[in-house]
Amino acid sequence: MATVRRFEDLEIWQNARKLCKQIFIQSKKSNFNNDFRFRNQIFSSSGSVMDNIAEGFERDGSNEFKQFISVAKGSCGETRSQLYRAMDFEYLEEDDAEKLIEEYQL
Repeated sequence: MATVRRFEDLEIWQNARKLCKQIFIQSKKSNFNNDFRFRNQIFSSSGSVMDNIAEGFERDGSNEFKQFISVAKGSCGETRSQLYRAMDFEYLEEDDAEKLIEEYQL
């Protein structure tokens, strides 16, 4: 098993980055982009997933890392909940939203 030296090497961070990018891509496809408050909220929660993983990794202790992973998991749940709202508001196609929800369950 390879030694992880940077947070960028963590598969979980790489997946969180993909989630954040997919939210951005999907938001450009519909009226989603016109709902500024909601758009900013889902951008923030999806970005928080990757940012908390990175911040926790950069801390000096494994207990702190665990805490930041827990916060990242919470932000991922928040993002998935917002994806349901985006689907319900018809900002996203049901198939697109459900694929993201399924793919990013931690």
